[in-house]
Amino acid sequence: MSVLQPSHRWKVLGVGFAANAGFAAALSGIPATAVVMRADYHLATAQIGTILGAMGLGVALSELPWGLLTDRLGDRRVLLAGLGLTGFVLALMAAFVAPIPGRVPPASALGAGLLLVGLIGGSVNGSSGRAIMVWFREGERGLAMSVRQVALPAGGALGALVLPSLAASAGFQAVYGVLALLCLAITALVWLWLSEPPPDATDTLRISATPRSATRSPLCNGQVWRMVVGLGALCIPQVAVLTFAAVFLHDVGGLGVAAISASIVAVQVGAVLGRLWSGRFTDRRNNRRPFLKGCALTTAALYATLGGLVAWVSLVPQHGALLLPLAMSALVIGGIVASSWHGIAYTELAIVAGSSHVGTALGLGNTFAFGAYFVTPLAIPLVVESLGWAGVWFIAAAAGGLAILLFPRIG
Repeated sequence: MSVLQPSHRWKVLGVGFAANAGFAAALSGIPATAVVMRADYHLATAQIGTILGAMGLGVALSELPWGLLTDRLGDRRVLLAGLGLTGFVLALMAAFVAPIPGRVPPASALGAGLLLVGLIGGSVNGSSGRAIMVWFREGERGLAMSVRQVALPAGGALGALVLPSLAASAGFQAVYGVLALLCLAITALVWLWLSEPPPDATDTLRISATPRSATRSPLCNGQVWRMVVGLGALCIPQVAVLTFAAVFLHDVGGLGVAAISASIVAVQVGAVLGRLWSGRFTDRRNNRRPFLKGCALTTAALYATLGGLVAWVSLVPQHGALLLPLAMSALVIGGIVASSWHGIAYTELAIVAGSSHVGTALGLGNTFAFGAYFVTPLAIPLVVESLGWAGVWFIAAAAGGLAILLFPRIG
């Protein structure tokens, strides 16, 4: 069977999508149960943030080791081991770490379980990305990687929709059990559909870097480091919106629950459409690097505008009726733009690293991305307290500006 046989390529993409969506359902869905979790586990509000952050911390710590293993052992073995073990850990949590009548597990056990889920579940990101980069041709990879990245908001939305009501009605045994079954079902798809490509398959992965930089480890490649730091920096504005938009819209914009929900849904739907469009657009134009720099520039401009509008309103409150709608629009559009570039960045990162180092490079990129997901929510309350909301958005704009400087030169 040819490595580029169309029917099998789409099966590989389907496996990558399912793996990322399944893990995203846990990564985003479990935090959505926070209210029920706080009551069932008898937790203080301060404990919730630390416990829920454990999964993100686990992913950030494990991405690079999983990427190195992927380059050494191959996509199939890493995905089978990672998804299977994640399902096993979730099954153990359902049996021993879920509250039942007469037994409330300690917060330390819950935090340790979620940390372990993050450490093991981080395997899906780099390995599924490497598989897609190998099985798809140049001119198709941007769209394929963007489809894979769409799995994150899609799976997260599904988890956030289903798991809170499941926790409230059936308890956390059901939550962890359903997630375990989902992981094991996706493991079966990997077993059936994802095979290692023939030895000459990686020849299709054309390298844009020099031969010397393409053969050395990404850990010794300055261009790879510039990209992953830029990628992490551009995640900061996105994470700021995803985690604190609701608080900002309520406290500064004075919006109610319905309007806040509509704004966040608009950002998420726009992100999905933006990722799909950007993949197809850059495949047709072969302009990934200009697109990344343009996305970073637009993000920086929108968040600087948002910060300026908020600062203006804080200084001249009577202008709020005119300026706050503009600020809310800038927030939504900025959130969409800041969430539309991921597939393109990971595609270019894999090309720069070279065919034998894709897993390592993507793991390193995910380390910085999930590091931003972990650090940004912790930092925002401190910034709001000292600099106000305008300071938050100006710092987000500066992060976009840093990404402009770090992303590879055009050409």
